[in-house]
Parts: sequence; structure tokens; C-alpha cells
Amino acid sequence: MRNPLAQAVQFTPLHPKFKNVTIIRWGLLCLFIIAAGLAAALLGNHLSGNDWIWWVGFAIAVAFALWLVWLAVRRARVFGYAELDDELLIRSGIMFHRVTVVPYGRMQQVNVETGPLLKRYGLASVELVTASAGTDASIPGVALDEAERLREKLTALGEANMEGL
Repeated sequence: MRNPLAQAVQFTPLHPKFKNVTIIRWGLLCLFIIAAGLAAALLGNHLSGNDWIWWVGFAIAVAFALWLVWLAVRRARVFGYAELDDELLIRSGIMFHRVTVVPYGRMQQVNVETGPLLKRYGLASVELVTASAGTDASIPGVALDEAERLREKLTALGEANMEGL
């Protein structure tokens, strides 16, 4: 998928295992919707087959949940980041393309976070806290060693660029 913004920049994609994390996260939502719908069918006595409108609504809800899984996987594929000389670029979006520019001098804090699911796949999330609340950004699916490297590099560059202010 081509992003029309910042075409000359080579972006680093998220780790391929992040697709599995995305599928599991959104797949759990699908399972919850299906389980809730089946529980409602049992409790509301909709299993007789005469309530076809209820079943059509349930099928639409399941189809919508599966569409959300597919959309989340596509979003993860498009996401990327690029380390330039003076700033970090973060690309996202399928239909509405977005490139966030985070100047190194504006970075105040770089957090590396991992939860049980990300840890299982050896991934982490890098969160950038800047001087402006509007330009806070995060990179969700990076390998642990790459996340630590990014944290060290971005922190060092942020400190070096802030000295000139």
C-alpha cells in the first residue's frame, strides 16, 4: 500500500509478528461478540428459528467484528516509522493517511512498554512524550531489542537537541 505523504522517505515497518498480536486482540473482541450474542439467544429464547430478524442482526454484528479484525491487520501493515537527522516520522492510516513529525528537541520522555501478549511475541511499544500534547506518538509493534535501541537513541538525541534551546 502506497502512502502519498513523505514518498521519498524509507519507512521501517512494524515487526511481522505484530500482525499475530493484532489478530489475537481483535479476534478476542469477535469471540466476545459471538459469545454475547449466543448467550442473548439462549436467554431470550431466540433459538427456535422464528426470530429471523434477531439472527440477521447477530450475523451483521459478527460480520462487522470480522471486518474490524481485517481492518486492524491492514492498519498494522501500513504503519511505519523513519529516523531522520532532526526528527522522527511516524506513518499511519489506510484511507486517511497521516504522517506525524516528532522533532528530537521536543521529546521529553521515551517509554518502552510491553504487556503479556506483546511479551509473548518478543515485542514492545515505544511511546514518545513531547512538549506538545498534540504531537505525542507511539510505535506499537517493535522488537524488544529495537525498542531499547530506539529508546536510547531518541533519549540521547532529545537531550542533545534540547541543549541548543
